[in-house]
Amino acid sequence: MLARFRDLGAPARLALFAVGLALVGGLAALAGAATGHGRVAVKDDHGDEMAMTELSPAAQSRASGLSSVAGGYTFAPVRTTLREGRETAFRFRILDSSGRATHAFDVDGGVRLHLIVVRRDFVGYEHVHPKPQADGTWSVPLTLWAPGAYRAYADFEVGGVKTVLGHDLFVAGAFTPAPLPAVRSAARVGSFEISLTHDALKANKATELHFAVSRQGKPVPSFDDYVGHRGHLVALRDGDLSYSHVHPEPDAKLGEIVFHTDLPSAGSYRLFLQFKVDGVVHTAPFTVEVAR
Repeated sequence: MLARFRDLGAPARLALFAVGLALVGGLAALAGAATGHGRVAVKDDHGDEMAMTELSPAAQSRASGLSSVAGGYTFAPVRTTLREGRETAFRFRILDSSGRATHAFDVDGGVRLHLIVVRRDFVGYEHVHPKPQADGTWSVPLTLWAPGAYRAYADFEVGGVKTVLGHDLFVAGAFTPAPLPAVRSAARVGSFEISLTHDALKANKATELHFAVSRQGKPVPSFDDYVGHRGHLVALRDGDLSYSHVHPEPDAKLGEIVFHTDLPSAGSYRLFLQFKVDGVVHTAPFTVEVAR
């Protein structure tokens, strides 16, 4: 067969080679679909999430926040050490593949970039929205109230493709890490009671997380718009703080916020639910266990 291939003219050999590449690519695509490495929500013409489609390992990796460099972008803070309990103008750059600072991100819910900061033991969760500056930086007032090592996540999209970059920040001082809180199905934040229900959580299995929010025993009648949605949810994996960010379903029962998510691996996760009522954003943390 090799001799026959050599006997062919150059154009014919190139054509056969191209066919072979196409076949290999097709088989690889089928294999990737069969393994099911995560899912991502598809949006309709109005920006509402409709269904879940497969997310490749590469796409999942670039949205995990485990690296300061991913998808051709680099997270470059101006400084990484902050003073305890003192408001600081935290400034950073997002560099493109050419090393140039960029602000050219999609607008979602009125913002171009989410900055999530949490201490590595899940204490002191912050979710803010930096503003672009003329010198190429992004800037936001940030206060970290206790010593320790923190993880900062820069979460943005370009052309609908999500990138999440991570970088460590530090606050000097005596630090005693807090233990991971136990799994509970209820939390209280101010005057609100929040309960969480869901089917069995398994790695790489699509699951709905139902959060019911009530006050004085009655479901909250409505939620304020918060960055374009009924609520906001970030899941962080215990151990390496791998990041998952999902938006809620557009419709839900009275007082409920429902998220369709797919956590990538087994382990403990800390969930941070945020919702807005009467102009105030509230944060409710939960711990969940994901089985293999």
